[in-house]
Amino acid sequence: MSLISPYQSLADRQFKGNLHAHSTLSDGIFSPQEVIDLYANNCYDFLMLSDHDILSNPADWKDRGMILIPGNEITANGCHLLHVNAHELIEPNPDRQQVLNAIQRSGGFAILNHPNWGFNFCHWPQAELERLRGYAGIEIYNGVTERAEGNAQATDRWDMLLSLGRKVWGYGNDDCHISADMTIVWNMVFAEERSAEALLRALEAGQFYVSTGVRLERISQCGNRVHISSPDTVSYRLIGDYGTIFATAEGPELDFEAGPTLPFTYFRIECFGKGHSRAWTQPFLLQAQA
Repeated sequence: MSLISPYQSLADRQFKGNLHAHSTLSDGIFSPQEVIDLYANNCYDFLMLSDHDILSNPADWKDRGMILIPGNEITANGCHLLHVNAHELIEPNPDRQQVLNAIQRSGGFAILNHPNWGFNFCHWPQAELERLRGYAGIEIYNGVTERAEGNAQATDRWDMLLSLGRKVWGYGNDDCHISADMTIVWNMVFAEERSAEALLRALEAGQFYVSTGVRLERISQCGNRVHISSPDTVSYRLIGDYGTIFATAEGPELDFEAGPTLPFTYFRIECFGKGHSRAWTQPFLLQAQA
């Protein structure tokens, strides 16, 4: 058995960012520059303004030292998704597979938003998540849903996809519209440099983790052994197929070896800090050797 993950070769530097933010260009209460200023004041390294079905030019705003990633949220005619690294507006075809195909052709990548938003906890029907191909991942934490109907977290949907063999990453974004939505959850990206190219490459490759306050100082993988060092972490939970919790550990260090009898196709790790702070790794995939 071999263990495959995006953490096999990581850059040392980490960068904090949000890929889902709204301004007065759509339904946010702050101007684009005000949104940028607020995130810059909170020491973010990158930000994507993702107004609904509108594509703004980051060059029109003062970046305040952040990397501004071009993008938008495609919302008309169907379930919502982010177009990351967008340089053209994509037609919001009701068949979201056509939208995903167009995003791939344009050189961007897609994230499916807030799967558990809504009174029925089902903005994205599970059958649609399973039907569609060509998206990088889903929002496993959507900040604005903390004050809206539904569930802000969607690790249940993620586990269902991963258990079916789908290689999709989990992203955490504020989806901010007002100040209360800001700095709830973020993506911590391992990249060799603070540039749009390096950040986008790492975000698409899964070389990041999601956090609401826990910092993972180090994630390393050597063979089938995984090590995490995190002074912020009080306890760890290891989760396999269909959300099965199969191991826990206490303290700031985790050292785990995936043995040959581990009865899962993947596992991921949740890191619990003080209070409600938490971090989520990307999945480690277990593959049988021929």
